[in-house]
Amino acid sequence: EVQLVESGGGSVQAGGSLRLSCAASGFSFDDYAIGWFRLTPEKEREGVSCMSSGNGLIYYEDSVKGRFTITKDDSKNVVYLQMSSLKPEDTAVYFCAAARKYCAGSLVGDSWHGDAYGMDYWGKGTPVTVSS
Repeated sequence: EVQLVESGGGSVQAGGSLRLSCAASGFSFDDYAIGWFRLTPEKEREGVSCMSSGNGLIYYEDSVKGRFTITKDDSKNVVYLQMSSLKPEDTAVYFCAAARKYCAGSLVGDSWHGDAYGMDYWGKGTPVTVSS
């Protein structure tokens, strides 16, 4: 059974940091792409970052570049999203998502536009609130 469980969300002041964790089970990172999406207060579900297994690439949404970093621990089957220099506009529910081999979406320039509908498995989300 594929399962994704997020943790690490919370409330922080602008400029602060959080590290989100996604514990995965039922599949290998060798076979599945895994990353993060966020559901904003405006009800947009946008891709944040993703790591593919099919092509070995890492992707970031434009507004988080230089501030967010995605990493993984293969021994623990955990993916992390280190978020720094947080802004109020980062406020959202953050979801861990996985798909077979490739991150769903497209590249516009060097920025990833994730396709939530193309991801196969989802966690339940962890909320992040950034106060000004």
